[in-house]
Amino acid sequence: MARTGFFHHIGTFLLFAATVLLIITDISAPVVNSISMLKIDLNGDSSSSSFNNNNDRNPSITFGTFGYCVRDTLASGQDFCSKSEVGYDPVSIVEENLNGLSFSDATEDSSKALTRVMILHPIATGLVFIAFLLALGAGVVGSFLASLVSLLAFVVTLVALVCDFVAFAIIKNKINDADISATASWGAASWTILVSAICSFLATFVVFFTCCSARMHSRRDRRVKDVPEGYGTPARRRWRWS
Repeated sequence: MARTGFFHHIGTFLLFAATVLLIITDISAPVVNSISMLKIDLNGDSSSSSFNNNNDRNPSITFGTFGYCVRDTLASGQDFCSKSEVGYDPVSIVEENLNGLSFSDATEDSSKALTRVMILHPIATGLVFIAFLLALGAGVVGSFLASLVSLLAFVVTLVALVCDFVAFAIIKNKINDADISATASWGAASWTILVSAICSFLATFVVFFTCCSARMHSRRDRRVKDVPEGYGTPARRRWRWS
C-alpha cells in the first residue's frame, strides 16, 4: 500500500468526514434544538398568544431525525421539544402552530410514514464508521472490505436522503406557496447528510482503486523476486588478444 498510500489516506479521510457529517444529522432536533433538517420561521403566524404579544421573539419549528422542537414560543422563552422516537407527524405540528394552513390526509400520512425511514440515519452512520475502521488497516483485504461496506453505506444513505427530502419538501412547498408570513427552509442536517453521501460515494472508488493498485504492485514485485539472479543478463564479451 506504500505506493498508493496518499490516495488511500484520502479515501480514509472521506469515510471519517462522512461519519462526522452523519452524526450531525443524527443529533438534530430534538437532541440539539438548533440543528434541523427543515426549519420553519413562524414570523408572526404562530397560534401561540404568548408569542403574538411579544414582537422581540423569533419563533420557529425545527424538524430533526427523531423529533422536533418548537422554539421561542412559550412565555418563559424556553423551547418545547418532543421526545426522541422513530417516526412522528410533522404535518400536525405545522397545523397546530400556523394559522390558516391545512394539509390533505394523504400528505399527512405520507410525511409521517417517511419520517420512519429516518431510522436509516444511524444505520448509515454505523456502516460508514465500520468502513473507516477497515480502511485504517491499510491492507489489501481491509481496503477491499472497506470499499464494499462504504458502497453499502452509500446506498443506505441515499435511500434515507431521498426519503428525507421528499417528506419535508411537501411541507416546505406548501408553506412557501401559502399566503402567510411564515417561511420554510432546509436546515443544516439536510446538507450534512447530502455531503456525507457524496463523501461515501467517492471513498468507495478511491479505496477500491488503492486496493486494486496495491494488489497489482504486489504481483509485480513478486514476479521480480522470483526471477533467478543473473537470469537474462547479457554475457560479457571476451576480447582475444592476438
